[in-house]
Amino acid sequence: MQKQIVLGNQKVIYTFKKSRRARRVRLSVYPGGAVVVTIPYFLRENVVERFMRMHASWLLQKIAHLAHFPVPLTPQHTNILENVGMFRKHKETVRALVHARVRYYSEFYQIPFGRIFIKNQKTRWGSASSKGNLSFNYRIALLPEHLRDYIIVHELCHLAEFNHSRKFWSLVAKAVPNHKAMRRELRKWGMGLA
Repeated sequence: MQKQIVLGNQKVIYTFKKSRRARRVRLSVYPGGAVVVTIPYFLRENVVERFMRMHASWLLQKIAHLAHFPVPLTPQHTNILENVGMFRKHKETVRALVHARVRYYSEFYQIPFGRIFIKNQKTRWGSASSKGNLSFNYRIALLPEHLRDYIIVHELCHLAEFNHSRKFWSLVAKAVPNHKAMRRELRKWGMGLA
């Protein structure tokens, strides 16, 4: 549900959500300046405004900073894509695209993989399981090719190193030497990696 609050002399429109999985209040700002506040299901709504006022300085700085970034995956855009059934319509096309790049990097690294899943995830670009399976968000197809490849390399390398240690990043760097820049760029698109 959309609400608004005045912080300083600036009106901030935000989306408010309650989540059974949330353990604490989470304040997120996305490219374009979209604000989402998520609270645990057991908390009352009145904590939201208090929390936003406590973090007003940080929030206003973030909004000003992210207002100038591209807005390819705002919640509104995501909803439009879901409403037209993009996930169902393009799932197999995305799977074929991802599978080809996973095979390429699997040969490059000599890291075998199990199954590939294409999912309609809300918060992650991809993940790797201890069984050797890889999961990717279908929205990966909307990304530029270099970011798509970075996500695939990142998750494939997790099949060899299930952590974010120096050894893991050294492995990633063999195919993506500028992975730090890729991570920074990917943050602008609003989701994370496992």
